[in-house]
Amino acid sequence: MVIKCRTISKGEAIGELIVSSQPLSFLGGVNPDTGEVIDSNHELKGKFIKDKILFIPGGKGSTVGSYVIFQMKKNNVAPSGIICLNAEPIIATGAIISDIPMVDSPTSTDGLVDGVKVRVDSEKGEITLL
Repeated sequence: MVIKCRTISKGEAIGELIVSSQPLSFLGGVNPDTGEVIDSNHELKGKFIKDKILFIPGGKGSTVGSYVIFQMKKNNVAPSGIICLNAEPIIATGAIISDIPMVDSPTSTDGLVDGVKVRVDSEKGEITLL
């Protein structure tokens, strides 16, 4: 199944989805040294986003979140790709400066569930369920 979407940050990534129905703040919400979600009020608390395709509604919080994503990439603990329902500037900027493929506005969310393997090809504006 191929789902069309909008390109935010170019590139291609393959990985297992980690899905949240809650927006995520990277500043104070994710440990930039380990990739663990540390926000005690977030449904992904205690889970690691390293090498996963992160699927969230969007981001929230401080603009420093963009730098936290960049720091995660430098520490090799960043997600390999990001899917948002509606991208906002904090996560979009973080993905762009970190060379993390990112898309938003999928035409469907059918099949985009935790643990499913997907390919994010932002060059083509596609998410493929594998």
